[in-house]
Amino acid sequence: MKKIIFITIIFLLGSCQPGTRKAGNNFPDIPGMVNQENFQGTYKDCPTDLYTISNTNGLVMQATNYGGKIVTLFIPDRDGNMGDVVFGYPNIGDYLDGDPYFGAIVGRYANRINAGRFTLDNTEYQLPLNEGGRNMLHGGNSGFDDVVWTAVQVDSEEGKAVKLTYLSPDGDQGFPGNLEVEVIYTLTDENELIVDYRAVTDQPTIINLSQHSYFNLAGHGAGSILDHELVIHADYFTPVDENLIPTGELRPVEGTPFDFRSQHKIGERIEDDYEQLKTGRGYDHNFILKKDVQGELSFAGSVYNSISGRLMEVFTTHPAMQFYTGNFLDGSATGKDGAVYHYRTGFCLETQFYPDSPNHPEFPSTVLRPGEEYKHRTIFKFSTK
Repeated sequence: MKKIIFITIIFLLGSCQPGTRKAGNNFPDIPGMVNQENFQGTYKDCPTDLYTISNTNGLVMQATNYGGKIVTLFIPDRDGNMGDVVFGYPNIGDYLDGDPYFGAIVGRYANRINAGRFTLDNTEYQLPLNEGGRNMLHGGNSGFDDVVWTAVQVDSEEGKAVKLTYLSPDGDQGFPGNLEVEVIYTLTDENELIVDYRAVTDQPTIINLSQHSYFNLAGHGAGSILDHELVIHADYFTPVDENLIPTGELRPVEGTPFDFRSQHKIGERIEDDYEQLKTGRGYDHNFILKKDVQGELSFAGSVYNSISGRLMEVFTTHPAMQFYTGNFLDGSATGKDGAVYHYRTGFCLETQFYPDSPNHPEFPSTVLRPGEEYKHRTIFKFSTK
């Protein structure tokens, strides 16, 4: 007989050190970079701040320890002009009031869990229903996007990095187990942004972490992304129901508007008379990545913008990738430089496990047990042509 656990009181164990603050950054001279002082605040008694790293080629990334959010990412176009290609806000106050997922680390469980329920070892857990009272989305009402991480700038053999750590306590948003999480953002001299994930637990739990940046390779305020050219290395995707929950079907992409095995413009077929495009209001679907060996680092997809000449390639150890075309953007968010983020002006490529996996035993397992390590890597590699 299953026991149902409803956790209504959560003791937040902050991983921050209240009252401490890091040294200032030396900012590269790039117009449009946000000011560190505008990120020095306090949230839930934890100090927020901004961290800047760069590589020898001039690429610059800024991230805040609030939600581990990537705030800016400056990369060159084919003429060498630097441009910021991710959505974001110019100060911490706008992040606290604005879209919670711009650039964020999402978890404990990225994507959706049907009715916020899952069963683990014959115990059923109820999570917050933070998507219209139907589903749990991206970890709940106060997921990893809504906490202050402990952050430090470090140098590694691969490049300059920001290391973020957080302790998610047992019962956090209804999930079992004390979960220790580490995410490292590294900029390499090969123009790669590497995202490394690591987590361990003291009780059986589920975990699915992802990075939720919205990209526009023409520039974060440049308008529609429908002319971007996309490749996804996947033969199958997971169709969804009216609540955007996978039905359990693994549908071949062949012969559908979801076939991105060869390059297509994002907008080329997005308005086709196809039921999954209507259900998702566009693309908001999980693609099953082709891999010779599960868990290997392999090519997941690429996006090219012919106007700027920027190319972004994605490599990951994760088994799947959610492709989202900003279908719920409505122009209500005003970001950096006064940019207004309208419908379909940004896209997401969220490497992860499948949505609602705990309720689909046929999907790859997202269970993490004591003594095991959750460890994954995603690389966003930038070039021009």
